[in-house]
Amino acid sequence: MNESAAEGADPPDVTARLAALERENAELRRRLDVAAAEPAPSAPAPEHHRARSATAVVLILLGALLAPVGVVAAWAERTLTDTDRYVATVAPLAQDPVVQQAVAGRMTSAVMQRIDVGALLKDVQDGLKERDIAPRAAQAITALEGPLTSGVESFVRNASDRVVESDQFENAWDQANRVAHEQLVDVMQGNEGDVVQVGQNGQLTIQLSGLIDVLKQRLVDRGLTLAGNLPTINASFTIMESSQLTEIRNRYAQVVALGTWLPWIVLVLLGAGVAAATHHLRALVVAGLALAAAMVVLGIGLAVGRGLYLDALSGKVMRLDAAQAVFDQLVSFLRVTLRTVGVLGLVVALAAYLGGSSASARGLRSGISKGMSRTRRWAEGRGVSTGATGVWLARYRGVARAAVIALAALVILLAGSPTPALIVGVAAGAVVLILLIELVARPGAAEPPP
Repeated sequence: MNESAAEGADPPDVTARLAALERENAELRRRLDVAAAEPAPSAPAPEHHRARSATAVVLILLGALLAPVGVVAAWAERTLTDTDRYVATVAPLAQDPVVQQAVAGRMTSAVMQRIDVGALLKDVQDGLKERDIAPRAAQAITALEGPLTSGVESFVRNASDRVVESDQFENAWDQANRVAHEQLVDVMQGNEGDVVQVGQNGQLTIQLSGLIDVLKQRLVDRGLTLAGNLPTINASFTIMESSQLTEIRNRYAQVVALGTWLPWIVLVLLGAGVAAATHHLRALVVAGLALAAAMVVLGIGLAVGRGLYLDALSGKVMRLDAAQAVFDQLVSFLRVTLRTVGVLGLVVALAAYLGGSSASARGLRSGISKGMSRTRRWAEGRGVSTGATGVWLARYRGVARAAVIALAALVILLAGSPTPALIVGVAAGAVVLILLIELVARPGAAEPPP
């Protein structure tokens, strides 16, 4: 009887386990009751998400709309206030054959206006009459006025061509434009200069008197001695003709302020839009693409403006091709800037996409991580290991990536004249460094591989 009762009793260890399970169940029920009594944390309201998304869209859109204006304003401000940039802009015009021909033609016209071939022939005719030369000979000299004028003009034009094709012309052009830039600033501030003037109709001109003095000396050296007796010729060459120049002159201070601050305002708007969004990386992709699209629009607008500008000058200038060459050279840095900003937008959008949570981005990152892990294990199998350095780098891998990205951004921001090649080069360098971090970083003994 006692033996059967002993056989039906539970072993002590089983009893203890059952008691522990009952206590755990009681504790779980108590926690569930407490949790049920507490108010559930409220999920973000859909209206809040919509408000943040709408704010982000408005800020990014406003930044993208102002971006072309900011680029143009920054280009105008830099060209107006930076002498080196201005000289770098206009100096290549001295090597442009179209501009050389236009300048040579302007100097030839100015010199020929001072050489009166008819008066010279009249003096010769009077001299023949005083010496009782046959009247027929004197009359024949009058018939030579046309051919002689053409010959002298051809002689002067040939000398002008030689002047503008020489290194002396390039040096004189560079120096004149360097001095002219200081005069240009005076003009924009309302003080007329001696080298550069902005006319009432917006003609930006540069004086050619110094180059014409070189031409006169060249003519004297080649036998046309009467050129040495010509007075100072104050001829000018029009660099640009636009009514907008007069407006810029009247609003010089506003242009400088706009070019200085508007680009930063654009960056703040885009950054605020990204910060306000619920999905920051997605918003960064949109901001980058919007910035690139804005630069495309600016490029189209620049092409349209070029056509309108040349159409407005058609029939008003003798050398429309020279005006075209000058316009293209003056906006060369603007074109470089819009391309640079466009490439920067694409690079930022690509980087944000690769760091995002989309399936394709996660798959790409996973594939790269696995490839680096296989390469690292292959190297360790042959005795090559990064050791403690790799373990430390694996622990602070996120900090290292952030440092590389910050360094790349700093290089771009501190670059005096960033270009598309610089943007792509810095981005490629950052990618290489991040891949090296992934390769060198090795998990420790207690840390699972990434």
